[in-house]
Amino acid sequence: MNESGKQAVVLLSGGLDSMVAGGIAREQGFDILALTVDYGQRHKIELQSAAAIARALDVKRHVVLPLDLTQFGGSALTADIAVPKDGVGNGIPVTYVPARNTIFLSLCLGWAEAAGARDLVVGVNALDYSGYPDCRPEFIDAFQRLAMLGTKAGDAQESFEVRAPLQYMTKASIAAEAIRLRLDPAMSWSCYDPTPDLKHCGRCDSCRLRHAGFVEAGIEDPTVYAVKPEVG
Repeated sequence: MNESGKQAVVLLSGGLDSMVAGGIAREQGFDILALTVDYGQRHKIELQSAAAIARALDVKRHVVLPLDLTQFGGSALTADIAVPKDGVGNGIPVTYVPARNTIFLSLCLGWAEAAGARDLVVGVNALDYSGYPDCRPEFIDAFQRLAMLGTKAGDAQESFEVRAPLQYMTKASIAAEAIRLRLDPAMSWSCYDPTPDLKHCGRCDSCRLRHAGFVEAGIEDPTVYAVKPEVG
């Protein structure tokens, strides 16, 4: 733990991006309050990855919060809708969970205000992001304004900062950053549709983006895939 008393709430999904975002926050001297949301996701195994990453980051506290978004559905991750396996396309895919980052960042904001933290960390990026609208810089900027308008701390002119350190990084840069931070990429989980024996499927958008990132970075991909993803 650091001696500065700085705290940040890190949204820790268990994926490669959130792992690297947390590692950067640790490097910057923050004590980490890690929030993982168990939202009924199809790829529930990512919760195990989040726990392993939290240990590796030596977080101050790790909260796994149950929030059953299967009650709403509307996504291949929370309803009986097939996960696309035909490559990364245009438009917003059915793996988009309605308003997920708005919901999750709101939870981070609530914990941050209660804990006296003023920094939120999220691993979104605007380049390799599958077209999700809540990964765009405009969304992050708007949520930061919301944090100031909708909290007691903001009303007292205490500034919140939503940190998205991977915002303009490619998946290759993120993979390389994991190695620089001495974080084992094998701890992280990306696949949206794990096989029954808990391997990455190798065909969903997230598997394809993950593998392409390692290939482009010239780093050996430690991921166990049922089918090796196509590159290019």
